[in-house]
Amino acid sequence: MLVSRVRKSLSKLYVQVLIGIVAGVLVGHFYPDIGSQLKPLGDIFIKLIRMLLAPIIFASVVVGIARMNNLHEAGRVGAKAILYFEVASTIALVVGMVVVNVIKPGSGMNVDPSHMDGSAISMYTTAAKQHGMLDFLMSIVPNSVVGAFANGQMLPVIFFSVLLAISLAKLGPRTAPFVDMLDMFLQGMFGVVRIVMYVAPVGAFGGMAFTIARYGIGTLASFGQLMLCLYLTSIFFVVVVLGFVMKLCGLSLFKYLRYIKDEILITLGTASTEAVLPQMLIKMERMGCSRPVVGMVLPTGYTFNADGTAIYLTMAALFIAQAMNVHLSIWDQLLVLGVLLLTSKGSAGVAGAGFVALAATLASMHKIPVGGLVLLLGVDRFLNEARAVTNLIGNGVATVVVARWEGQLDMKVARAVLNRENAGELDDLRPATGSATEPVPAGEASVRSNAH
Repeated sequence: MLVSRVRKSLSKLYVQVLIGIVAGVLVGHFYPDIGSQLKPLGDIFIKLIRMLLAPIIFASVVVGIARMNNLHEAGRVGAKAILYFEVASTIALVVGMVVVNVIKPGSGMNVDPSHMDGSAISMYTTAAKQHGMLDFLMSIVPNSVVGAFANGQMLPVIFFSVLLAISLAKLGPRTAPFVDMLDMFLQGMFGVVRIVMYVAPVGAFGGMAFTIARYGIGTLASFGQLMLCLYLTSIFFVVVVLGFVMKLCGLSLFKYLRYIKDEILITLGTASTEAVLPQMLIKMERMGCSRPVVGMVLPTGYTFNADGTAIYLTMAALFIAQAMNVHLSIWDQLLVLGVLLLTSKGSAGVAGAGFVALAATLASMHKIPVGGLVLLLGVDRFLNEARAVTNLIGNGVATVVVARWEGQLDMKVARAVLNRENAGELDDLRPATGSATEPVPAGEASVRSNAH
């Protein structure tokens, strides 16, 4: 009996990933020479996922919008998503600013800016100059559709997908065979994802082993207060803010977190939300969110709804100011907040986006030395895990919110799924027509049938 229970537990993905993370920490700490060479394991897993992202997002968006009842619905979903993204990101920025002012993790470090070596951050400051808001807007339109797919540029892929989907929707029923073919292609891609996920524990092991070996647990002690500050703030934001949002939607946050525990652990091990995007697309749809909403909101949220990154940005900027004894008035801090609302979007999609946004913010302020970024280089990988997990949870909640707002969330399915340990049973719960079966509370729009 005990052996069978152990085997059953070990067969679960989240248990395997958790074992991989723990093993990675041990190898990285006790055998750093070996751990420093295991980075390719994590990189290969992320590359396997990234090779699938562009075709999956393309097919999800095209199939979802093309099967919508009308194009006004697609525009409405997009507008509501952007509105929610901006509100959530602003709240995250404010929460980070309040906490860092109360705890003051950088106070007492007394760092002398003249002793900073700025060469280590030159690539980030250069990228910050080249990726303003105008550059960001220009980058949405690809020079070549094929190039966007080949380079894995998500925003240009989404842009092209939306245009194609609108075109197909206007052509009417005669495009149904092509849309059905894309749908079959999408299901095949999800099958590939399921195969790739078998190596997720290995990827988590390699990523964690390299991180601990490269930066050492001693780094955690040196910047322990900042790390504790960020992790506790992220937990507060998830539990209080996102928990309240989920309660408004009529669902339990903690049951939702249990539902996506595999994805949370993989993100924690690899420090990449991209590694679980295909799985999240599947799970959010199985949870009762309509395919058009999932296809539009989740991929777009990766750029516009980085709640964890928003928390990190305000805390990191003010931490550097505190460490260098730079006094910032309340108006200076509000200016930082306003600049971050722009730079956090303008640098989206750039390698090291969090650092690039921070560099762009400090450069535009002319008050906090940009060279202070050097303070965060050693610990950034550990901070990245907290913001990646928060981003992941925040984007899932955003999808639920927009689906509920649009009446495209099947509450019967959602509650049944979140109340079950085995998420694999939920295909049997969805009605054959894919229609929502529970009305939205009084005062909201009536539930429309899901477009599948």
